Amino acid sequence: MNIIDDLEWRGAINQMTDEEGLRALTNEKAVSLYCGVDPTGDSMHIGHLIPFMILRRFQLAGHKPVILIGGATGSIGDPSGRTSERVLQSMEQVQHNVEIDSANEEIILHNR
Repeated sequence: MNIIDDLEWRGAINQMTDEEGLRALTNEKAVSLYCGVDPTGDSMHIGHLIPFMILRRFQLAGHKPVILIGGATGSIGDPSGRTSERVLQSMEQVQHNVEIDSANEEIILHNR
């Protein structure tokens, strides 16, 4: 089954550009794709999990997913539900969050 068919069957696709071209490309060869994550907290949330799960589906279909975990961009903290200015996180806290997010990525993409 083509990865696009798999994701459609799972209800994971809302819209796409050049569906025919994307199907042809993913049938012809393995593609590389990425998802960027800001390390704003020391635990994964649904905003991380859903894209990671989609990347895992691509990986299982023979493609090459990459997760990019930010650095300084994570220093502004979690934006969800804020009505006031966010407190800047220290680079030590950001590094801690990167390590936790990286460990979660290893579990999801590499079963470690």
